[in-house]
Amino acid sequence: MAKFMVSASYTAEGARGLAKEGGSARRAAVKKLVEGLGGKVEAFYFAYGAHDAVVVVDLPDETAGLALSIAVNSSGAVRSTTTPLITPEEMDAACKKAVSYRAPGA
Repeated sequence: MAKFMVSASYTAEGARGLAKEGGSARRAAVKKLVEGLGGKVEAFYFAYGAHDAVVVVDLPDETAGLALSIAVNSSGAVRSTTTPLITPEEMDAACKKAVSYRAPGA
């Protein structure tokens, strides 16, 4: 499973829908979307500031993450950013890989 953090900001239309439906109904709708893609919602929080909601999900693969992003953003009610999350062990493996790189101008 691949883990993603989805940061979402509601448009005016989306905020009106949230106010009408309530937070629990939005969480249920997101859970249904994620489970329909073969995944699981790990955490769902509303926030204020740069984003209105932050959701951590497990999905089968990157394609499912892209599908989620396209579905949410194409609704017009939400602007979201889907960020792949990396475990410490995956970072360890990446740090151990030999990489040949030349910086620009070096």
